[in-house]
Amino acid sequence: MSQVHALSDDQVGQELRKMTAFIKQEATEKAREIEIKANEEFAIEKSKLVRQETDAIDSSYEKKFKQATMSQQITRSTMANKTRLKVLGARQELLDDIFEAASKKLGEPSADKERYEGILKGLILEGFYAMNEPELQIRARKADHEIVEKAIDAAASEYKEKVGNDIKATIDDENPVAEGSAGGVVIVGGGGKIDIDNTFETRLGLLKESALPVMRKALFGDNPNRKFYD
Repeated sequence: MSQVHALSDDQVGQELRKMTAFIKQEATEKAREIEIKANEEFAIEKSKLVRQETDAIDSSYEKKFKQATMSQQITRSTMANKTRLKVLGARQELLDDIFEAASKKLGEPSADKERYEGILKGLILEGFYAMNEPELQIRARKADHEIVEKAIDAAASEYKEKVGNDIKATIDDENPVAEGSAGGVVIVGGGGKIDIDNTFETRLGLLKESALPVMRKALFGDNPNRKFYD
């Protein structure tokens, strides 16, 4: 039968020291494992946060860049439109000045009686051809009645020569062209229901509409934005 021997105090002390050393070793290793795991988790969380912040910064930068680009495009478009409007305004002002200068010279032909009679003949003859009626009325300034009568005779003679038909035109004394007019005539037909206004002011207005495209091209060149032509 085996005997159990009691441990001496030194032996007990040695065992305790061994156990204490073992426990410390276990605790140190456990603490090391915890520290390593904590460092790994910290690194992962840090990387996640950095990536999130980087994405947020990139997104914010991209948004601001788009806003800045759009703002720049709007500003550029606004400036281009303003410049274009200024150019168009300057061009229109030039055209208006040209027609204003022409308007001021409308009365000049009537000062030269011979020249004026030739012009009136052409205007009356144009009305004869357009109306193609045997009897017409001519409205003119009261001051022009004498020269208009001569122009009527000359126009009727040429009409007879060109068309082969007689035509009679009389001056409408009751409805004269306003004395403020620069000159010209109004040819009335259709029993007074149809008229062709060949006064200088009206002809200039028609010229302003019909000649503008040609004048713009002559003054400013072809319009690169124009797609259709008459």
